[in-house]
Amino acid sequence: MKKHYVIFAGLVLMGIFYPRMFPGYLSVAITLLLYAGWATSWDILGGWAGQVSLGHASFVGLGAYFVAVGTSHHEIAPWWAVLMALFAASLVAYLWGRLTFKLKGPYFTLSTIAIAEIFRLVAINEGWLTGGATGVFIMTLPEPFGLDLFSRQVNYYLALAFAAITVLVVMLISRSKFGYQLRAVREDEDSAMASGINPTTVKLKAFMLSGALTALGGGIYAIFLSFIEPHIIFYLLLSVQIALTAIIGGRGTIWGPCIGALLVVGSGEIFRTTFAEANMLIYGLLIMVVVIFMPRGIVGEPARYLIRRVYAKRAQS
Repeated sequence: MKKHYVIFAGLVLMGIFYPRMFPGYLSVAITLLLYAGWATSWDILGGWAGQVSLGHASFVGLGAYFVAVGTSHHEIAPWWAVLMALFAASLVAYLWGRLTFKLKGPYFTLSTIAIAEIFRLVAINEGWLTGGATGVFIMTLPEPFGLDLFSRQVNYYLALAFAAITVLVVMLISRSKFGYQLRAVREDEDSAMASGINPTTVKLKAFMLSGALTALGGGIYAIFLSFIEPHIIFYLLLSVQIALTAIIGGRGTIWGPCIGALLVVGSGEIFRTTFAEANMLIYGLLIMVVVIFMPRGIVGEPARYLIRRVYAKRAQS
């Protein structure tokens, strides 16, 4: 486990100096870090707990709208708006889980799509609350300690902090009692119950933590864009991209979602600038190759191979 902390410290250190080395690529780096954080947050529920959600755009939207509406319409400082978003996302996740965790497998996944669509329709039609279909502009923001929150460099460090927090949380979970409970529930709920674990309680905790962290990234995303609209922020495709990022990298792993973000966002940017109109075709083929030949993800497949080798050596001895 120590090696993970060493890698974590090294990557954070590299991230701190990134703006000085590549000042012209900050927007791409911000997007990559946001997706790394969202995918890692999603993986707490979708990977460690085994509950595949395609509705996490709802939490991104909650975080974004709390910041945008709070700062623009009610003059609430963005840090207080983010704290309110964390609480709201946790509450929504709790109620959402209570309603849907009785469903299993694809039925739970379909229910997350349905509830996320409800959030999108509310954001579009309830203009008094969200600004409606036209969206919300963030015109002004306070400058804590003299920092311009509209600055790309400040946005980058906020995104870096978000990604670092999510990875650190998963690192702590992976060796904790809660982490082992998540694995037990993921592998076999009946066996987990026989061991004295309450699957519903464990999944609710995972969902609340996952939702709150995703909303944190949503708040940073709103500051980064300075404008949000429900058609984009609550879009199903965003939920799919977040889930796909974690799945390609490797569900239930510490570094899988980050590797997935590097591949999904990085390759998408490279293909868009290099292959122009053919970029989506090549991008899709790349994802298909990874899914077919590495079904457990880029990190998950080698990890499974190493574990099997360790068990094989122990069995021989």
